[in-house]
Amino acid sequence: MVRFVGVENMARWLAETGVEAAISGLTEYLEHDFRRWPSFELAPRVASHSPVGVIELMPTSDGTTYAFKYVNGHPGNPRAGLQTVTAFGLLADVHTGYPVLLSEMTILTAIRTAATSAMAAKVLARPESRVMAMIGTGAQAEFQAIAFRDALGIRELRVFDTDRQATAKFVENIDGLGFTVTVASSVAEAVSGADIVTTCTADKRNAIILTDDLVTPGMHINAIGGDCPGKTELDPAILDRAEVFVEYTEQSRIEGEIQHHAADFRVTELWEVLTGVQPGRVAPAQVTVFDSVGFAIEDFSALRFLSDQLAGTDYFTEIDLVAEPADPKNLFGEVSARRLQQA
Repeated sequence: MVRFVGVENMARWLAETGVEAAISGLTEYLEHDFRRWPSFELAPRVASHSPVGVIELMPTSDGTTYAFKYVNGHPGNPRAGLQTVTAFGLLADVHTGYPVLLSEMTILTAIRTAATSAMAAKVLARPESRVMAMIGTGAQAEFQAIAFRDALGIRELRVFDTDRQATAKFVENIDGLGFTVTVASSVAEAVSGADIVTTCTADKRNAIILTDDLVTPGMHINAIGGDCPGKTELDPAILDRAEVFVEYTEQSRIEGEIQHHAADFRVTELWEVLTGVQPGRVAPAQVTVFDSVGFAIEDFSALRFLSDQLAGTDYFTEIDLVAEPADPKNLFGEVSARRLQQA
């Protein structure tokens, strides 16, 4: 039998555990796994593109545990009442090949993305940062705000989205969580005076959401909207004058903000900063960019964290995902036995 975490149990676990506690706990797992980055199998995700979106598989293994995530990105879905991004994932035992956990990851990915953003900001943003601009108030926004509040002390949010309903949703959800929220009428108004700028829009196209003239010295840009070829959010000039940090360079050159820069454009992988191999922020006036596209090790950490959290709880069910005949060489017997029962 395989443990299965569906949407209902995932939501119940988060409601009872607390989003803040989940992000904090997952951050510890992320930091642990990023510090042992070279022990993982590393490869860009496998993508299947269509005119309306993308479907991707994100696999990795540390030699003991294997994980993959299935995720899509279909920006037209909201017009049909569907989410832009959905996901599920699986953990398996490398030594047997048997799956041990199957889980929804639409909600879990929001937790892991927020935790990854905050983990990066702790070493890339100025410690005294207190104001964050959020360009895009979709499904990720509330999780990002909570993660930055707890990790860096962000208390003032300045938000802008072309979708007024999404903005209203965000303002309602964030009420009572300790923020002062200003709804801006433009990107320029939102980022004015911000210490950190988070960009997370859904449109799958090359766009300039944030222009170079709006970026001030000392700003940290948490660019989490880029997730496929042909989609960007930042003015390329910003990258030319900033220190750029990524998860996995090979994947970021395909899908990140750096996809239109030369192959020798210098970036630093985040694991190198966390292990002290490379510096993070080195000066108060430095502009830093976390060009985050999401990477399989983050999902590995999230699934591993979830698996450990489930121990001794009722937040999962068990499903017979894998046939387990008494005689492992008699798979046909699983069928013939039932044929006899039905006779």
